[in-house]
Amino acid sequence: MEFVVISLLNGITYGLLLFMLSSGLTLIFSMMGILNFAHASFYMLGAYFAYQISTWVGFWPGLLVAPLLVGAVGALVERYGLRRAHRFGHVAELLFTFGLAFVVEEVVHLVWGKVAVDYRIPVELDGTLFTLFDTSFPIYKGFMMLISVGMLVALYALLTRTRIGLIIQAALTKPDMVEALGHNVPRIFMLVFGGGTALAGLAGVIGGNAFVTEPGMAAAVGSIVFVIVVVGGLGSLGGAFVASLLIGCIQTFSVGLSISITDVFALVGIALPAGSQVARLTITQMAPVLPYLFMVAILIFRPRGLMGARES
Repeated sequence: MEFVVISLLNGITYGLLLFMLSSGLTLIFSMMGILNFAHASFYMLGAYFAYQISTWVGFWPGLLVAPLLVGAVGALVERYGLRRAHRFGHVAELLFTFGLAFVVEEVVHLVWGKVAVDYRIPVELDGTLFTLFDTSFPIYKGFMMLISVGMLVALYALLTRTRIGLIIQAALTKPDMVEALGHNVPRIFMLVFGGGTALAGLAGVIGGNAFVTEPGMAAAVGSIVFVIVVVGGLGSLGGAFVASLLIGCIQTFSVGLSISITDVFALVGIALPAGSQVARLTITQMAPVLPYLFMVAILIFRPRGLMGARES
């Protein structure tokens, strides 16, 4: 019971962080039709910006300022890069964002070096929130969950309860009509792209010190973000939320399960050859591969994703 409860809490915490990261990519894709390969790089920038600001004035100013800086960088990228690449089609956009990811990584190497930086959890949040059984749940994980849920509520309210959200949704389906009503559609797209990258930056701020802030952190989560977007359904924020929690729990539970693949197949009446290499594998060893296997299964049995709308 202790393993199940603690793993579930850790899985939800990690899943909410993944949703904060993937929600920006989902928002950008649903609005602009762009699969941004550099999205995880903005997550990395958020962590490094927060680290730098925290060394000057502390963690709390960094929590507010770093996502805004990342959002500003994202808006400039859209205005002076992606907007021009858009004229040449989706292939040019993909190549642009793919190259941008390498550029950001090299900039990080030049400014902060190739080793991990000392980005720490603030003293106020370094402690135990509560104890279940014999396991302590850190205050900072509770803080991560609070920020993630707050971001989800704020994003939902912005898109469904405000005039700005109505304009954004209208620009998604009827850009010509929105422009005829006097709104600057390219500017709306620029702000949406900047907002999506700011969400990635916020995930970097609260995730960078919980894990490790180093130049490889973008590559570590970049592929998982695309798994979440595909599993949830391209362009579906609700699907991204459900998929994030599923992937977070799958990875958290699988890391703690040391049972073998042979035992798992035996539960459904399938006997693997005793001497095979696969039979000796454990669920823990398979943990990094499981999200991708889950994505393959979704693509086979439900290609549009868990909550994706079928294109007409």
